[in-house]
Amino acid sequence: MSLPNGFLDELRSRVSLSQVIGRKVSWDQRRSNAAKGDWWAPCPFHQEKTASFHVDDRKGFYYCFGCHAKGDALTFLRESDNLSFMEAVEVLAREAGMSMPARDPAAAQRADRRTELAQVMEQAARFYRLQLNTGAAGPARDYLARRGLDAAAQERFGLGFAPDARQALWAHLTGAGVAPDLIIEAGLCAKPDDGGAPYDRFRGRIMFPIRDTRERCIAFGGRALSPNARAKYLNSPETPLFDKGRTLYNLGPARAALGQGAPLIVAEGYMDVIALVQAGFGGAVAPLGTAITEDQLRLLWRISDEPLVALDGDAAGLRAGQRLADLALGMMAAGQGLRFCLLPAGQDPDDLLRAGGSGAMRALIDRAVPMARLLWERETAGQVFDSPERRAALEARLRAIEARIADPALRSHYREEFRTLMRSLFRPQPPQRGAGKGARRRGALPGADTALPATRATVLAGAAGDQPVAEALREARVLALLFAHPQLIARFDAALSRLEPASPDHRHLLDCLTQAAGLPAPPGAADLARDAGPALEALHRRPHISSMPLMRPQADTDQIALCVSEDLTFLQARSAAKEEIAEAMADMESLPDEGLTWRLGQAAAALQKAGQHRLERAGDSQEDETSMSDHLQSLIDAEIWVKKPRRR
Repeated sequence: MSLPNGFLDELRSRVSLSQVIGRKVSWDQRRSNAAKGDWWAPCPFHQEKTASFHVDDRKGFYYCFGCHAKGDALTFLRESDNLSFMEAVEVLAREAGMSMPARDPAAAQRADRRTELAQVMEQAARFYRLQLNTGAAGPARDYLARRGLDAAAQERFGLGFAPDARQALWAHLTGAGVAPDLIIEAGLCAKPDDGGAPYDRFRGRIMFPIRDTRERCIAFGGRALSPNARAKYLNSPETPLFDKGRTLYNLGPARAALGQGAPLIVAEGYMDVIALVQAGFGGAVAPLGTAITEDQLRLLWRISDEPLVALDGDAAGLRAGQRLADLALGMMAAGQGLRFCLLPAGQDPDDLLRAGGSGAMRALIDRAVPMARLLWERETAGQVFDSPERRAALEARLRAIEARIADPALRSHYREEFRTLMRSLFRPQPPQRGAGKGARRRGALPGADTALPATRATVLAGAAGDQPVAEALREARVLALLFAHPQLIARFDAALSRLEPASPDHRHLLDCLTQAAGLPAPPGAADLARDAGPALEALHRRPHISSMPLMRPQADTDQIALCVSEDLTFLQARSAAKEEIAEAMADMESLPDEGLTWRLGQAAAALQKAGQHRLERAGDSQEDETSMSDHLQSLIDAEIWVKKPRRR
């Protein structure tokens, strides 16, 4: 509906913004100045302990310096209570004592109908609440007592009992003068298809009122007491008041608790939420018997950037969390995600709290895992990656996950997180024996860090620690060529993810390239160079890079790609050979002699294959790989794993 000119201005002038917001926050009296209309409080829209939320009564606007929420009284009501614009206007008009302008007759009729339905729901809630004190509700009270809910808790959450009778509620409401069509439209009773008398939907159940952010009862959830019931939990059907996919149990009180610094915890059901609230975790909510929907996820993110999802400690709970993670992938943005509390096997939050108290839950919250780790566990748990095919399949699945993330920056960070986890999974730890000797060898050149400026620019200085010169040279060449020709980066993205540069400068340059690979379009060379900074400048100063013809902008793209491909093949072969050596040395005590001979032979063959990819035009020396291959062969010939008798 349209509003007359000046209506909203008069409405805003009649109501103090601090009065509207003051119902949701606790003002910081030390910073606030009521005389000047200057108010400060912890923000009700995100979790914080400091007072970064500012209200200016004179201007009629609020602003949060933390989450950047801003607006006027109408904006605040819409965001805090999940209201439509006209609903917020109506709330503010009632507070200001102003009459609403004449509305569209159809819209007015729908609003009036919803108001009538809400009144019927409140009458039903009172009826169920009274029934919980009757003799027929003894088993219900016993059940609640076993779950730790005393009379005060039952009152706090408005719990009730639906008698196990066909028309108990129907008789009560119609006897109170409620129109039959309202009772049916509210979802409290159903009319048989054969035209018989309507009957109560909820019978023989503990009743949980479901309220919206305005604390109106809009639906019920019922927990059956009989083990023979067709459904353990039953919810109200969809009505003009209730949309199950857009509602969360306990949302209103949870929003208020978040304003006091409580975390937002998503549990599975009503009893979990009640147990969490009773234990001091007031920001607990739950979906209504189904998996979380997109609308519910948006609702969660509206009040918290990173909700905590408490997963039941069984396979079904883990699957539910993974489905939620899949749903969230396409909706996330920078700074907005999910964390997961993994409960012990066979326990839900209620079980955990009864066994270990609030401290046990707090410990799980502190150890909550980010969503990327949950997805990684799903793709790797219980699997063996002992072949290139299996590792490639894992990489393909992870790339499919990354591709679903719309935000480019977030997608890039997921790619880097998965690469880090893959490196840790696929690369064995080097053997520990002889570490002292190796450390002495690396320290055998005192003063190496004080090399002369002329030496620092050479390829020798580019080799970090005991990295062979040939590897450092080829790494440098790959990095320099891709920075000079960024249109080729995406082609080599997979191979780049397997590199493990030894020098910090090379690692930084590689990170820049892999981030660029995740962009929708390749960046310009100048933009890429700016991100790389001094590390790229140092690389360009090396003579073998600055004099390379392929660095020129007009160089042939196919020749550049061939050079990069051959260098990466060499580096991967070297890495594979090192892994074989490390594994063989680590297994020296357990492998039979012929097995170790074969392993070392494989490493020597890998090095020989790497030597075949040498680029003659770049003037490389084959001395490094030849010496290492010869060394391996000498180990095989000498049978070093055979324990020699000690000299007396």
